This record gives sequence, C-alpha cells and structure tokens, in this order.
Amino acid sequence: MKRIFDILVSLVSLLLLSPIVFLVGLLIKYKLGSPILFKQERIGYKDQLFTVYKFRTMSDAHDVEGNLLPDSYRLTSFGKLIRRLSIDEIPQLVNVLKGEMSIVGPRPLLTKYLPYYTTRERLRHQVRPGITGLAQITGRNKLGWDERLDIDVKYVENASFLFDLKIIFLTIVKVLRRENVVDAPGEQMLDFDLERKLKT
Repeated sequence: MKRIFDILVSLVSLLLLSPIVFLVGLLIKYKLGSPILFKQERIGYKDQLFTVYKFRTMSDAHDVEGNLLPDSYRLTSFGKLIRRLSIDEIPQLVNVLKGEMSIVGPRPLLTKYLPYYTTRERLRHQVRPGITGLAQITGRNKLGWDERLDIDVKYVENASFLFDLKIIFLTIVKVLRRENVVDAPGEQMLDFDLERKLKT
C-alpha cells in the first residue's frame, strides 16, 4: 500500500506542481545559471547508494584561492525563499517514482556518515528514505544528531500508513507556518561524522 500511495502521490504532485517546477527552473537558470538541479549521492534503503535531486539554491562563488565559500555566502535570497517554502525538495518526487525514496521516511543523509552510525541507528535504513519524516515535524533542522537519529529509528519501529498520513498533514502545516527553518543547517551544527569523531 505504501509503494502504491507513493507512486500516486508523486505522479499527481508532479502534474499539479509542473507550472511551479517550470517557473522555478527558469528563475534558477536566470539567477544562478546551470545546472538547475543539485545532485548528490546519499544513503538509501538497506544502505544502497542513490542520487538525490533538489533544486539548486546556492551559487558557485569561490574565494581567491579557488575554494568554495561557506554556504551562508553562497545561499542567495532566492535560494533562501525556495528553501523556506520547501520548493527545493520537489525534484525528489522523481526519486520517489524511481523507488529510491518514499514520501515519508527518514531523510537521506550523506554517504560519509555511514561508518559512524550505531547498530540501532542503522535501522533507519530498513525503510526507504523520505521527502519528509518524523524528525522534520518534530524539530526539523534544529534537532541535534543523537535526537534526530533516535526519532528516525522510532519512526521505523512504529511505521504505519495512518502514521504516514499524520506526518504528511503536520508537514504541510509546518511548511505553511515556516516553523524551525534553518537556511544553512551546515553552519548551525557540526557534520555528523565530525561530531562523532570528537566524541570518541
């Protein structure tokens, strides 16, 4: 039922949102240039790697030595807007159609984090990663890593169709209210791998 629901919701959403997708794509092309999409390898179901799609929100600005500037410098006002409205997540509906993601599930994280999970935390990969999830409606980017991963596992342990519907509803409410939004989360907390290294 979950997979059928994912396919139906992603297809209908892509059709309804196609005018927004087209407009946002044009604006990104005009304001930031190519590419329009941000692509990055992430950890998926049963530790399988896949490429996640998002709308690009940052410029390619470099310092005098050729290094990329911090996220807060490269994140444009337009990029902040589409992040706050969660519009940058729309291309992940294609990941859902491909079977790499679900509408609801733990957010897919960076591949470099994989060696640092505890045995229990790796349970988050026993379901498909989601566009939204329990952690996103609980605190979004303002949660610490330990708390966020614990919530992800609790979702896996209590997953059900009705639970997913509740998460979707609360996600819509939080997006409309713009609650717990952090423009550049990478600058609000340490990367997970670095945090775990410092604890050992």
